[in-house]
Order: sequence, then structure tokens, then C-alpha cells
Amino acid sequence: MKKSHIMLGAAAFAITASGMAAKYVPGEMIVKMKAGSEKSAFTSFKSLGVELDRTIDLTNETLFVVKFDETKSMKSMTTLLADNPNIEYAEPNFIYEIVKPVSTFNINPYIASPLTVQSDAYTPIDPKFGQLWGLANTGSNDPTGAAGVAGADIDVMKAWSLTQGDKRVRIAVIDTGIDYNHPDLKDQMWTNLAELNGEEGVDDDGNGYVDDIHGYDFANNDGDPRDGHSHGTHCAGTIGASHNDIGVAGVMADVEFVAIKFLADNGSGSTEGAIKSIDYATKMNVDIMSNSWGGGGRSQALEDAIQRAADKGIVFTAAAGNSSTDNDSRPHYPSNYDVKNVISVAATTSSDSLASFSCYGRNTVHIAAPGHNILSTVKNGGYASYSGTSMATPHVSGAIGLLIAQNGRMDVEELRNRLMATSEPLSSLRGKTINAGRLNAYNLLTNTIPVRNMPNPSEWETVSLDEVWESEHPYGHNITESRTYNFPGAKFIRLRVRKLDLEKGYDVLEVSDSSRAIAEKVSGTKEDYTSEYVEGETMTVTFKSDRSVSKWGFVIDSVDVQY
Repeated sequence: MKKSHIMLGAAAFAITASGMAAKYVPGEMIVKMKAGSEKSAFTSFKSLGVELDRTIDLTNETLFVVKFDETKSMKSMTTLLADNPNIEYAEPNFIYEIVKPVSTFNINPYIASPLTVQSDAYTPIDPKFGQLWGLANTGSNDPTGAAGVAGADIDVMKAWSLTQGDKRVRIAVIDTGIDYNHPDLKDQMWTNLAELNGEEGVDDDGNGYVDDIHGYDFANNDGDPRDGHSHGTHCAGTIGASHNDIGVAGVMADVEFVAIKFLADNGSGSTEGAIKSIDYATKMNVDIMSNSWGGGGRSQALEDAIQRAADKGIVFTAAAGNSSTDNDSRPHYPSNYDVKNVISVAATTSSDSLASFSCYGRNTVHIAAPGHNILSTVKNGGYASYSGTSMATPHVSGAIGLLIAQNGRMDVEELRNRLMATSEPLSSLRGKTINAGRLNAYNLLTNTIPVRNMPNPSEWETVSLDEVWESEHPYGHNITESRTYNFPGAKFIRLRVRKLDLEKGYDVLEVSDSSRAIAEKVSGTKEDYTSEYVEGETMTVTFKSDRSVSKWGFVIDSVDVQY
């Protein structure tokens, strides 16, 4: 098997606009030339120590990978090339990784777990179906034994009364590959018959890829996307493990998988591999690309690849990340790209709370789905339970697959809006996702929109406070101080903070309702910040500082009210 020329073991780091360190392949950049510029322009860069190494030949354009001395600053080299009149952009060849599972444990697939259901409901006969709480939550069927909440699932059993999927729905799992011989997945794999029955080592179907029988491996540049890690196989199982008498059952009983591997068996890959993977899936005209990976900084090359998929009406689901951070302020890629087909997915637990590891973002994360203690397929025919937004994302991919099986393709932005509007409202997701909702497959298929007791964004009124609340500058240690604001007849209230500079994570402003349920803890450095809202006529704000660092403090002079 031919090995990739991209070495990922010795990753370097760059500081992104969000202040996060992003890994990249040392001494490599991806370059796009301006229209009309010739490849020969690279000869003028040799005096700068920059040489063209290879091309990235995509369907609609060609990009270039250049190399330079690894000891040179990536920032300075990027600036040097970006300033060249022949170059449209130059960026690091970023490194991406699986959105790593938080915890794992292996499962014996032959131990049955019965599930009590209505006698007239379709129920898969798979022996481990009873532990798939994300599909049917009894409140006591989390595979770890953790207590859950009955009904805190994606309501797929009702959805199955409408459709169980369709082999004509094609989903690309872009990841570490798929164990395409797994007994729960082998019948769901796309098979390129021209390559299967053709000559080995020959591009029999003329699509530009040799021996791509079940997909392609861009980590090793060959036609065998077999999963040597398990992550991609786990994602595929949640989407569409066969409904048979083996192991687990997927959201879709019928689907066709294209296995696309760009993350090597260590779980790591590059921008180059990612854009090749997306280009291949776009050329294959898949219906959905499921992406449980992330990292790097913002890449124009990657965003352009996703945009080309959007132009063809292909949905791009993406894990929001597992660092417990706010994607509004610390972007996570590719889930943060502002492209209409991107659907960013957070993770919930069996008790319908936001998973502690999950990233979130009230302006950037579209929906949440089960992602904690999720049992699914792994390599070598096995089964295991993983936790992560990686596990939440395939629940969404599968549900969208059911919608496409029922209705056919639809405008990707319309689909994304429908997905959010039909989600199940959860108080635990308020301020954490755009629509504060967890995936509901039945609502999605029937376009049922739950009633949401939420404010109308256009009806807020800003009210100046009679007394400005301003801390001392700097503030003192071990302070606990509250203010309560009452507005008779108000339906919703939210805090406005003119300026805030608190020790992040330790000193906070807690915004709570009349029952002292906390809507948000505000910390760090912000200006003109608007908090999450509380319901009712009363809002209490409590300032708490610890005994260590004291910073500048805060100024509060107004609130927003909605009647």
C-alpha cells in the first residue's frame, strides 16, 4: 500500500484569531493562484526558499502544496506568499483529528437487552437495541447503567412508522474509514461494481480513482478505506447499522455508505486530505457528508470545498467539538464555517442535559443530539460505547437521511431551518444552541414544530436602570453581592453588561430567574454583552469573586425587557 507523503507526526502550531493553537504540517502551505497566473510563477519563489512540491487536483480547480525550511516561521512565510500578486491565498496545511471520544468501553454483542415497547411499534430485533438510549430511552437503558430520563431520545421509533430509510440515500462518512466487512455494516456499503469486477490497479470506471470499490483512502492514497481506528466505524453504525439479529441498529435501516478515509489510523489528517475527501464525495453526488472531526485554523481551501458541496445540494453535518467551550468566541472547524449546508451538532446525555464535554454556541451550534455513552459498531466486527459530539453528529446525519428517504432532497438551508424548528425544546440547551433544541426525528419527518416559550428577537426593549451597578476597580476578594430587578408584566428579561473584566471561570455574574435557577454565568472580558434571558417578571444578578485574582470589574446600566 502506497503511504502518504504527508507526515503528521511532527506537527507544529500556529495561534489562530481565537487565540487557540492550531496544528499544521511543518514547512508546508496550501496555495491558490489567482486566475490567469501560471504555475511557472513558483520558480520565482526559489530564492525565498519556497519550492512547489505537489498539486491538489480537484474537480473545479487546482491547488498547490509548497514546502520551505521547517525552521522558518509559518506566520512570516504565509505573509510573504500572501503578498505576492500571483497568489489568491496561502495558508498552513492544517492538521485535523477525530473529535475524540471522551470515554470508551467494550460491549459483548451477544448479551441481549430487552426493550419494552408498544406491541404495534416496529422494533428492530438486534440484541443490543435495548441499550441504544439515543433511539429509545426508557430512563434505565444507558449502557453504563447511568440514570436517564424516559423519552429523552430522538423519537425514531415513531419516525420508523413513516420510513426506515432507503438504499438510494447515499451518505459519505468522512473519517478514519469504515470496517466494511463488519457484519452490521457490510450490507449497507456502496459497491463500485466496475472496480470490483475490473482489473486491480486500474481505474476501471474512469472516475480518476483506482480500485475505489467502497470509497477511497486519502490518508494512504489508495482505494482501500478500511478503518484501522474504529471512530469512523462507530459513526457509521449509529447512522445505519443493519436491522438484523446482530449487535446494534442504526437510525436508518436502509442506507448506502461511501467510506472516505482521510484520518489515518492514529486519528489525524490534513487539510489536503480533507478537501480531497469532500471533493470526492461531491463528485459522487452523495446526499449527506457526516463529519466527526475538527481542528486547525480557518482554512479558505476547506471552506471552498464545503461551499462546492453546498452548491450541489449536499448536507454537511459536523461535530461541534469536545472542549466544553463556546464556539461563538472560540471557533471550531469545520463546524463553524458559515456555509448554508453546514449543521453543527452538540451532544446531550441520557438525562437530556448538555454533555459536560460538549462545545456549544447560541449563534453557531444548530442542534444537539444524543452523544454520551453511545453504543455502536467498531473495527474487527466489534461493539463499544463512546461519548462525544462525534457520536451526536451521526444521529443527525441518520435523521436527515430518513427525511431524504421520505421526501427526497430539499434546499439545504431550508432543511437546516426545518431541523432546528422541529427540534425538542430543552431548558438545558437554552443559550447553548441556536434554537435550544435536541433532535426529534419524528417531528423532522412530519414537520411538527413544538411550541417554544421563547422571546421574539425583534421585540426587546432596552431599559436604563435607575441606579448603575458598578464594581470597585479592581474589585475585592470573596464578594457575594446581588441585585434583583422586577418588571411587572414582563415575559422575559435579560441583562446588558456595558463592560466586564473578571477572572475567567472563577469570578462571575450569575443571571437567574425568580426561583434562582441560573440562566447563565457571565465571566471573562466582554463589552456591550447581552446575557441569556430569564422567564417572568424578575431577574436576579449575583456577583461572586474568589480569594485570588482581582481584575477590573464590571458596569451594568441597563437591561432588556419583553412584555
